[in-house]
Amino acid sequence: MPDSKKPLWRAAEIAPTARPFTQKLNPNSLFRAAALSRLAGMSRAHVSLVRLPPGKDSFAYHAHMLEEEWIYILSGRALAEIDGKSTEVGPGDFMGFATPSVPHVLRNAFEEECTYLMGGEDKPIDVVSYPELDKRFLLMQTDKGTEFYELGEPTKPLGKPD
Repeated sequence: MPDSKKPLWRAAEIAPTARPFTQKLNPNSLFRAAALSRLAGMSRAHVSLVRLPPGKDSFAYHAHMLEEEWIYILSGRALAEIDGKSTEVGPGDFMGFATPSVPHVLRNAFEEECTYLMGGEDKPIDVVSYPELDKRFLLMQTDKGTEFYELGEPTKPLGKPD
């Protein structure tokens, strides 16, 4: 990582830090992101500059149980699927996902790239559900990066036997 904890990053310095990302649960997921908050050495919140190419999805349709998340569209258009409803979004539109969040994903069904800021909390653990796939994962931040653990069905609360 370049000079960490540097408070000011110029556009020309940010562009080369962008990296491709995919979400393994969605084969159509592909975007490029520059981790702006990480460049500045921030660890309690995250902000990324994201570029979503035409025809691609941001992630798999998902919902966070612990971390709040937000998206602010800078340029281009996308379809935001939020809680089962699809809506076109464009420059100046904001989406905020308080926890526990409703499921959401961005899909670029248009011919131009969609650029947006994405951010939120950076908790040491989160639980993310993927309702279309009937899966839930525990996400744990470690010094090696984020580790994912698939979770089974919730257990009955402890207490009196049936």
